[in-house]
Amino acid sequence: MTIPIYPGIVKENDLSPDQGFGSEIDDLCQQIRDATKGWGANKQKVIDAIATQNITTRCKMAIRYKELFERELVDVMKKEFSGDFGVALEFLSLPSDKAECAMIRKACKGIGAQVNVVWSIVCGRTNEEMDRLKKTYFTMYNKDLGKLLASELHGDMERLVFNCLQGAEDVYDPQFHTAEKAIEEAEEIHSKGQGRWGTDGRGIFKLLCKAPPEHIENMNKAYADKYGFTLMKAMEKEMGGNVKEGTIFMLGMKQKPYETIGDLIRSACVGFGTDELLLTTLLIRYQPIMSEVMSAHIEKHGKTIHDRVRSEVGGKFKDLLLQVLNTAWPEQG
Repeated sequence: MTIPIYPGIVKENDLSPDQGFGSEIDDLCQQIRDATKGWGANKQKVIDAIATQNITTRCKMAIRYKELFERELVDVMKKEFSGDFGVALEFLSLPSDKAECAMIRKACKGIGAQVNVVWSIVCGRTNEEMDRLKKTYFTMYNKDLGKLLASELHGDMERLVFNCLQGAEDVYDPQFHTAEKAIEEAEEIHSKGQGRWGTDGRGIFKLLCKAPPEHIENMNKAYADKYGFTLMKAMEKEMGGNVKEGTIFMLGMKQKPYETIGDLIRSACVGFGTDELLLTTLLIRYQPIMSEVMSAHIEKHGKTIHDRVRSEVGGKFKDLLLQVLNTAWPEQG
């Protein structure tokens, strides 16, 4: 099964503080209130209050802050802070589903969408989380997420994202997802890619998106046995640019999700200039599974994600991201 990343509290229908959030949540909200009152907000105190908490606690803080002070926590962050630091705090002050909607909206502002942020959010998701993401986006912005992305994306990138937005991954059934079916669909992918002139991206994306991870594993073996390439290698050969990156990410999330996330974090930090928005969204979104991601990253690349953050960003923005990481994977010493 594709891995979920939303905490249980996001899936609950009644999120009122009557459930008993407790005095700890009130204290954290008061710390933020005190740190943002008057002339000039205290950045470090805000970091200490919000970035030290896991996603479940931050969800409770977002809900309770409005109850206590009649103001959305995200609006406080927007008013008091700016730049990459302010953007990160906005995302941290929202529940997971709303934060992802804000991330997509941010990525689509201006001329041309930052497509790597978009496909990193919509590709490789569970059906349940995709359904919630679409509903939450409409509730927040009164706009259909599919229509927004159709207006921002084009060609095979639009087709890839469209298929992912359907949230139509099959539930694995060994009686249906047989070895014979894996061979049949591996051959179909070949016929739509390496086996023809011109790639049928639409057909390939439909097959890959609906296949559960267990079936992808069998398709991958069948493809490699018959054609001498893994599915991943075949997509690298058939696709180009952002479409290739998005397709490989989607496949990776079904095969080796933690390694795939670690690789994308690395890609946000290497090359010409750091991709601050992509890096921020990844560290915040994947905080609930960051321990597994960190282990995979260290094993493959021989360094921690903390090391990457220190070498790529600075100031309070660096301190904030490091604290988000430390909440999931505390550094030694």
